[in-house]
Amino acid sequence: MKTVLLLVHQDEGQEARLQAALDLVRALDGHLKCLDVTPVMVVAGDDGGVAQAMVQAEAQKLEAANRIALTARLTHEDIAWDWSDTRGDVAGCLLAAAGLADLLVINCKRDSFLRVEPHAVANAVVLAARCPVVAVPDEARGFDVGGHALVAWDGSEPAMAAVRAAAPLLRRAGSVALFTVEDKAKGASAEAAAAYLSRHGVHAVIEQVSARGQRPDAVILQACADQHASYCVMGAYGHGRLREDLFGGVTRGMLDAARLPLVLAH
Repeated sequence: MKTVLLLVHQDEGQEARLQAALDLVRALDGHLKCLDVTPVMVVAGDDGGVAQAMVQAEAQKLEAANRIALTARLTHEDIAWDWSDTRGDVAGCLLAAAGLADLLVINCKRDSFLRVEPHAVANAVVLAARCPVVAVPDEARGFDVGGHALVAWDGSEPAMAAVRAAAPLLRRAGSVALFTVEDKAKGASAEAAAAYLSRHGVHAVIEQVSARGQRPDAVILQACADQHASYCVMGAYGHGRLREDLFGGVTRGMLDAARLPLVLAH
């Protein structure tokens, strides 16, 4: 893992994304790629496009000021970095730039079928990205690569994808727990996952608990808090995004309530 792609945008989650990305780049001795995406705004009833042009010009002006502030800051961070500006669909632009990225850093904000928020792209990005996605809550500050990592394991294909993708990161963790909510376990066993990780130099402890009527995401988040986990690795949308959006699910619950960075793969 060397290339960390960061979504840049002046919003309340920018500091959380930036701090996590900087910590990851330093720990991995890597390179930070900043991608500033200005979404194309569509103004209803704007037949001549005048209002849209004004809105777009104001958005570009704000992003230009943000770039000046952040590039001045990055020059003092003692890391390798570069910056790209683009316009368009935020998720699409991120995915296009992620082809040669090892990690993609965004916020936990998820897009939904009923809410239009251009920079809330967690769902779309996690489902289509070829690299692990680090989603951080707005209030988070930093990513402790050498801390305790909790792997939410249910034996599913997304869980296996997450473990494979995160193995280089887990190798740098101070400790790793493979955490299974027994009521939801399926597919590959936790023992098989532990054996896989051991071949990558990761010695994980297996922990199995019963949900006891609780939602699995609530059990996982409580375990993260109890264990003072620095981050959580998990597979995303094992039951599909539409089903989770309509009926709720572990990924949706984790993105909505997490207080620590999530490392996601699908």
